[in-house]
Amino acid sequence: MNPVLTALLLTLAAGAATGVGGALILFRKKLSSNFLAGALGLSAGVMIFISLAELYPEAQAAMRQIWDGRSGAAFVLIAFFFGMGLITLIDFLIPEYENPHEASGLTLDTRNAATRMISHAGHEGREALHKLGIMSAIAIAVHNFPEGMATFIGALNDPQMGAGITFAIAVHNIPEGIAVAIPIYYATQSKGKALLYATISGLTEPVGAAICYGLSALAGITIESGGTAFPLILAAVSGIMIYISLDELLPTAEKYGKHHIAVAGVVAGMAIMGISLLLL
Repeated sequence: MNPVLTALLLTLAAGAATGVGGALILFRKKLSSNFLAGALGLSAGVMIFISLAELYPEAQAAMRQIWDGRSGAAFVLIAFFFGMGLITLIDFLIPEYENPHEASGLTLDTRNAATRMISHAGHEGREALHKLGIMSAIAIAVHNFPEGMATFIGALNDPQMGAGITFAIAVHNIPEGIAVAIPIYYATQSKGKALLYATISGLTEPVGAAICYGLSALAGITIESGGTAFPLILAAVSGIMIYISLDELLPTAEKYGKHHIAVAGVVAGMAIMGISLLLL
């Protein structure tokens, strides 16, 4: 299969996981909080291991072929923190109360804040819930652009690495879909709308990937291995994934379940990714 198409499909799979979170509203199933904590920890472990054991070292090695010495290494380091800064800026621009990436905005309990808001405020409560759901969808959609770019670039240059990134992003997208679907469902009583909003919010990931590829082609920038911008892009992707792990996944995992379960998930994610890279 064409490498670009493969990378786009993997990015689409990662983004579509928000729809899985939305689908939980259709079946009204409640996941175990400890299970989700372990899964989010697993996702963080995969991202951290890939970033520090694969992406960043590969960026350094690629830069040495272009520009040897400390200057090249310094540019890679700057690109790493630029990736972190990009995600930080997005979080800064989105108010915390409307940002499902903040741990306080995610919940698995479909009958706490949502039903209390409706029972206490009636129609106004439903309107507020509807607005919250829409703002959550917009926040996730904006946040998913760089995540989609990270998944796409990783998959484009190494399908195995891309599969690991896809898995990690997909796991962390599930509670985001829940965060969108719950207020939409309780505001409109429409499961279809809840699922639709949750799914659409994640589809900006493949859109971000397509934009990344299109802009790089127009600008004559090679994002595949061997291009002069490749090591900087790879380092920035590494920074993006580290930030996602530390700012989103681990705090949310700690909130949902026990500390040791979240940490065990991190260790398991690192071990699984490390062994797979060793064997394949």
